[in-house]
Amino acid sequence: MDKRKIIAPDKIVPMPITHINGIDFYFERHGSGDPLLLIMGITATGSVWEKHVAYWEKFFECITADNRGVGQSGKPQGPYTSEQMADDYAALLDVLKIGKVKVVGCSMGSIIAQQLALRHPEKVSSLVLMCPWARCDNTAKAIFQHMVTCKGKLSPEEFTLYIQLLIYSKSSWDNEMMFLEMAEARKQAAIEPESQPLHGLAGQAAACINHDVFDRLCLIKQPALIIGGQEDIFTPIWMAEEIAKAIPNSDLHIYDECGHAFHWERIEDFNPRVSNWLLNH
Repeated sequence: MDKRKIIAPDKIVPMPITHINGIDFYFERHGSGDPLLLIMGITATGSVWEKHVAYWEKFFECITADNRGVGQSGKPQGPYTSEQMADDYAALLDVLKIGKVKVVGCSMGSIIAQQLALRHPEKVSSLVLMCPWARCDNTAKAIFQHMVTCKGKLSPEEFTLYIQLLIYSKSSWDNEMMFLEMAEARKQAAIEPESQPLHGLAGQAAACINHDVFDRLCLIKQPALIIGGQEDIFTPIWMAEEIAKAIPNSDLHIYDECGHAFHWERIEDFNPRVSNWLLNH
């Protein structure tokens, strides 16, 4: 099935859905150049990459998608696994006849990217792992479990506030413009016609909780850039640091005074930093 979205009176861009691994899988392609696969985190659709794609599409063909369990992709009953979700993207690359890609994975997207590099190494040339983890400790498991509980009991606006408290640092809450933007995002969540269903979030949370590849990170031979936020309370920097130590050919960058959403909090530095690194790897 091929959906189309009008973005200007004289321009129509196809927005395809392909059927892979038993589900419909929604994706978009923007820009030209070497293919760059962008994998978003838990609860989020591929559209969250919009302001990053606006910068990166000058250098790469950016491929975004809605993960299994959210957006316009299929939302089967879970649990899902990080292996299964990586295989979704491997199948998408096969459909697109793309042999090898650079990969950027954010949060849950980072665990999918890890599995893609481990399970389908021939498809990955380099990878950027944002706010990543290779295994969950008891705190992380409790956070993901509590996220599902909150989704089931809170209003969409209240649930969005909980997520914002997890991902933004104090500097963002103290910034008047970002504070107003977060308030507007909560209002939009309250009127969003197609929010993620509870079973879709539960499926994704299971993939996050059960992901454990720490002992196999040494097998990732592709160059990797690991990025974390110093004040991240969702996926603390020890998670990024142990990944950087375990992957043989890796670089590590930590943003000071930033949380899980450092890619928004420092977007003016983040977008060129990532594109420059990818252009050299």
